Amino acid sequence: MSILDKFLAKRATGNPNGEMVFMDHIEALRWHIVRAFIAIIIASIFVFFNIEWVFQYVILGPANKDFIAYQWFCSLGKLLHVDALCMEPITVQFQNTELSGQFMMSFSSSFMIGFIAAFPYVFWEFWKFARPALTENELKHTRGIVFWASSLFLMGVLFSYFIIAPFTINFFATYKLSPQFENIITISNYYDTMSDLVFGMGIVFELPILVYILAKIGILTPKLMRDNRRYAIVIIMVLAAIITPPDWFSIFLVAIPLVLLYEVSINISARLTKEREKKAKETLPW
Repeated sequence: MSILDKFLAKRATGNPNGEMVFMDHIEALRWHIVRAFIAIIIASIFVFFNIEWVFQYVILGPANKDFIAYQWFCSLGKLLHVDALCMEPITVQFQNTELSGQFMMSFSSSFMIGFIAAFPYVFWEFWKFARPALTENELKHTRGIVFWASSLFLMGVLFSYFIIAPFTINFFATYKLSPQFENIITISNYYDTMSDLVFGMGIVFELPILVYILAKIGILTPKLMRDNRRYAIVIIMVLAAIITPPDWFSIFLVAIPLVLLYEVSINISARLTKEREKKAKETLPW
């Protein structure tokens, strides 16, 4: 029996034989998706009616010279005597190259922020679908998973918005091959960069949750993660170098939290493995 078959059988608590028609599971999942989508739409509508303020002070925030993160970094730089933290003020010139570009962007940006705002409810809906497949003992170890998954996602979003985005935008907006060139950025390119950074880090920060699930079903072990730690660090450094300006301080600024998340994930995997081995010994006949 495959993992999917076991999952579907466990979900079928209403059937005395532990079986459900496959379409019943699809129907249940469909309604979870519908309710999650409705929550996203409601949040998106609220954002849409305030889109001008949201775009000016939230989405375009890191492109403004008065963005609060620049003040934080400069204060920290003076304290640590690191001049690189005091980034020069930027004035970004944007342009729209499509007739309906600004109008369509108001929809896409509203949906993006609506999804971020509704993420806890969206995750809760999918967790409700998966929860019946777990045993009582497994449920005890998953208490608070919605809270932790939502918190990690929002932490990744905020980390990207206040830490990574200012460095990335400041560097690329001021970088010039020649004084004769002016950086006139399309608003769609800026938005794509921001959304990739925000969603990318939000997903990356879910690493401990992913490791928990994989370790729970026995796919990922602490030994495997420890043996491949050097490769994981190299991948993290490459990822940090891609999404940040090419200076070592910025790279380490992003890499250190990701390495810490990896180490936390190893501890989570080790704890689950130890519990599984202990349970296996208790069930032995001798």
